[in-house]
Amino acid sequence: MNTNEIPMLIPSEINDGLSLARSSPRHRYPKLLHGHGDELNRVFNFMTQDSYMQPHLHPGPEKIEFIHVVSGTLAVIFFDDNGMITDCTLLSTTGTSYVKVPAFTWHTYIITSTSAVTYETMMGVYNPETWKHFASWAPVEGHSDSYSYFKNLSNYASSLFTNIAKKT
Repeated sequence: MNTNEIPMLIPSEINDGLSLARSSPRHRYPKLLHGHGDELNRVFNFMTQDSYMQPHLHPGPEKIEFIHVVSGTLAVIFFDDNGMITDCTLLSTTGTSYVKVPAFTWHTYIITSTSAVTYETMMGVYNPETWKHFASWAPVEGHSDSYSYFKNLSNYASSLFTNIAKKT
């Protein structure tokens, strides 16, 4: 299967996935499309606007991640090793619809619409102990500092969308 070929979701699957995301403590829900031990990992991520994902990287030259937006809008934010923002890609169904995240690259995403659905692919057999490394310079999900960090990232992403909208 082509890693950029996006399977279809019917509206009830989107509604069900977003409902599960809203009721999740992390405000997101993954729908795995790959089996245990598969080399190609494929997942739909259903997320709400208040979902904070601690910045992380995927260690391994094969762990190049493709993130496609299926619905909603989001900002994929990239960082250097010290936690400084180096780049940001705004994803929407009417503009840039996917981003390639190189291996060993710190990143996170911020949902800039009420909710969003992404389709993500990455090579490599999933092992929860080696799949990703979390940034020590960013708050852990659920930590008391995570809310203010998340709000700062959200404000940054929102300002980018506002500036783009003004230019069009």
